[in-house]
Amino acid sequence: MSRAFVRESDDRPELPIARQPSPLPLGAKNYVTPGGARRLREELRRRLEVERPALASVVDSDPDARRQLLVLDQRIQQLDESLQTAEVVPPPENNADTVRFGATVTVRRSTGEVDQYRIVGVDEIDLDRSWVSWLSPIAKTLMNAGQGERVRFQFPSGEEELEIIDIVYEDL
Repeated sequence: MSRAFVRESDDRPELPIARQPSPLPLGAKNYVTPGGARRLREELRRRLEVERPALASVVDSDPDARRQLLVLDQRIQQLDESLQTAEVVPPPENNADTVRFGATVTVRRSTGEVDQYRIVGVDEIDLDRSWVSWLSPIAKTLMNAGQGERVRFQFPSGEEELEIIDIVYEDL
């Protein structure tokens, strides 16, 4: 019989899953919005209290569950480390007309197109929602600019002037 159709022994040691490096540059602070910290804590709670026990209960009968459990444990460790190093940055109490961490910034491009970016921590990035890291080039360009100001940004398609038309701080 060909060994191609025979499951290898489940007793062999699992290959360790490569640990993901931190997305933060060495020495950078792990800033997070209050809403981001809340979401990270909720994800950690859900993974520890719901997902992990469910997987652990079937690990002996489901060979794939062992690998899934390793991946889950890695995510739990990442969440725990992120929360331990997180510096929660509340929205500014005054000067809300200047772009700071946590701002949702609406800009008008030179083409007239309107874009919106929310400046968040590296653990909160969600490109589908236009939530960008405070370390991203667009965030660095917008930081400290005020409403009505124009800034120049180098998109892959070329340099454009962006006019800041709105700055909002909200707890999402």
